[in-house]
Amino acid sequence: MTPMATTLILGWGNPGRVDDGLGPAFIEAIRKVAPPGIVLDSDYQLTVENAAEVARYDRVLFVDADRRGPEPFTMRKVEPSAGGPSFSTHSVAPGAVLSLCRDLFHATPEAWLLGIRGYEFDRFGEGLSLRARANLDRAVDFIRTSFVQPDREGERCPTPSA
Repeated sequence: MTPMATTLILGWGNPGRVDDGLGPAFIEAIRKVAPPGIVLDSDYQLTVENAAEVARYDRVLFVDADRRGPEPFTMRKVEPSAGGPSFSTHSVAPGAVLSLCRDLFHATPEAWLLGIRGYEFDRFGEGLSLRARANLDRAVDFIRTSFVQPDREGERCPTPSA
């Protein structure tokens, strides 16, 4: 019997809006190097339905494009939203997804948000800008070595030094 995967990596964004597609592009890139036991998924946006999926895992990495963050990416721990979930019918923030996991499914997975710096969001077109592609490559390398393969001291997700 195969043990249940304990880590979900969930990227989101619109690949038809240039760098907004960094989340799905990350999923495709990490798919080539992810070890067994890592579940990969992508979509256009986070929704309340994601809470049911996220609740099944011990650990989740949310991945999205970041419009204003530092280069090449940021990585931060995510906690359930204070005061419960807050969302619109358009999208849900990672903290709100975790609030729903906690409140509806009694699950509190360890959660991280990887924001990959993008630059071009205001035009239609598939493919990433050259600068975003370079940031994506650095993020994939960091996650491959620091997140999907825990280090020997047991630290599951160190702070990026990129």
